[in-house]
Amino acid sequence: MPIPQHIPAGARIVVRVYDGVDGQDGRMKFRDYIGYVRSWDGQRLELTRDAAANGSRPEQEVSLEADTIVTVKPIPERRGQRGSRAVKP
Repeated sequence: MPIPQHIPAGARIVVRVYDGVDGQDGRMKFRDYIGYVRSWDGQRLELTRDAAANGSRPEQEVSLEADTIVTVKPIPERRGQRGSRAVKP
């Protein structure tokens, strides 16, 4: 899948990047980043990565090089904020 020429700032996306080859099984490994685009110049994607839903990782500012990006896909906004789901008795 080709990487888009233009990605608007503020867009919520998932980016899959190549993360090397596993030394034990020889398989390619990938890492996914979900968050909001800060900027994209065709060479480097600046992203505000979402905090982990379980609270294990805070929001992060990340910079991803274009040559490591495998796919970019738009994704919908999260529903509400953490803990806002009503629990039914």
